[in-house]
Amino acid sequence: MCSASETTKFDLIIIGGGAAGFAAAIKADELGAKTLIVNSGLPMGGTCVNVGCVPTKFLLEVTGDYYKANHIKFASLSSSAKIDFSKVMEEKNELVNSLRKSNYQDVLENLPNITYREGKVKFISENEIELDGDKLFASKFIIATGSSPKIIPIEGLSRQSGIPPEAGKEAGFLTNRTILELKKLPENLLIIGAGPIGLEFAQIFSRLGSKVTIVELMERILPQAEPIISEELRKCLEDEGISILTGTKTKKAGKEERGKVVLLEKDNSSLEIVVDEILLATGVAGNSDNLGLEKIGIEIDKNSFIKVNECLQTTQPYIYAAGDIIGAPWLETIAAKEGNIAARNALRKEKIKMDFAHIPYAVFTSPQVASVGMKESEYMAKYGTCLCRMVKMDRVPKAKAVKETKGLIFMVIGHEDKKIKGVHIISEFASEIIHEATLAIRQGLTIDEIIDMVHIFPSFSEAIKIVAQSFKHDPKKMSCCVE
Repeated sequence: MCSASETTKFDLIIIGGGAAGFAAAIKADELGAKTLIVNSGLPMGGTCVNVGCVPTKFLLEVTGDYYKANHIKFASLSSSAKIDFSKVMEEKNELVNSLRKSNYQDVLENLPNITYREGKVKFISENEIELDGDKLFASKFIIATGSSPKIIPIEGLSRQSGIPPEAGKEAGFLTNRTILELKKLPENLLIIGAGPIGLEFAQIFSRLGSKVTIVELMERILPQAEPIISEELRKCLEDEGISILTGTKTKKAGKEERGKVVLLEKDNSSLEIVVDEILLATGVAGNSDNLGLEKIGIEIDKNSFIKVNECLQTTQPYIYAAGDIIGAPWLETIAAKEGNIAARNALRKEKIKMDFAHIPYAVFTSPQVASVGMKESEYMAKYGTCLCRMVKMDRVPKAKAVKETKGLIFMVIGHEDKKIKGVHIISEFASEIIHEATLAIRQGLTIDEIIDMVHIFPSFSEAIKIVAQSFKHDPKKMSCCVE
């Protein structure tokens, strides 16, 4: 790894040291481009390893094992387990530190064309930035500064007044980042927002022992999901003791001796709730402030995300952007793919376009939610008709055998060509099952081709075949041997 003092001119400067930035740097190194990565905010590795996928999936697994040990599903077994909150958080930190080193720091040491620096930058011109008093030039730039929790204005909750969150009458709040720093398990936790982040943390803390209440302004949780999936997930979470209030507005909050008092409004009626902590999980905003983008004519939207074309170019042709900074979908794998594409387009003048049509997503609650392709409403809006089928997971032999029958699978197919257009799953292993559906949609497979493919028996992936068969047969009248 070369030092920054050797030169102030680079072929490429990447602003941001997360998944998109590192993917772009690895590709740039392969292409032999002299490249600088500048990182600030979160430590090296960005959201995923520090405050996203890695710590949350660890916490979901730990609390999942704890929950299962105290809720044995087999009559022939008995068990119980204890959990230490402080040790859980320590183990989480050890994992984060380890993966940051192996997946980022150690990788950087093997990229001879890459220089890495920490610090805040600002554009001086289209080809020049300032970093700690140094002026650095590059032929091309990639902005990969990521996103941060979006703070919505709520009276008594917002920090816009400048009052410290624990002072005066301000209730204060946690984000998906600061909740990972808690030293003590809250007895009562209110979560505002029922998207993936809010739902995953709801289950984590509920299983740890907190009394959790979710408040969602929309009429259902996980609003972007197929409605039948949202409904099933809500039932599963409520069965575990999580309270869910949809169609509910958070009016204001305050801090009193009895705790943090939150006033809610639903159907013109008021409800007061007292909690120890409040988690604000209401989305994200782009980290584009204070970069000097307005000086060089780079356009951003109302949520501070940078506008790009299909090839990830900003409104300045020599400056590209990738990852969370350009908006949804906010997925680590998408950020990495965008970073790779941005580097190739910038350095080799390729015109590669990002394809968002066949990207699966998952929510790692228990049961998990996974989805790819069109929803029923989307197909109906486009064609005015729809061929859809739903099969409960208790029709899948493997699910019955291991007593993991919560959930369902929902499939949308073309009304004329019978090609698979969308698959939506809620199951303990939805994130694993969804990849067959993703490949089927990407390759334009029909239900007949899925039915014709021999699947391992018994397996959860058979759910894809069974729902395909349901377009031709009643699953309740099918043997596991039916082709």
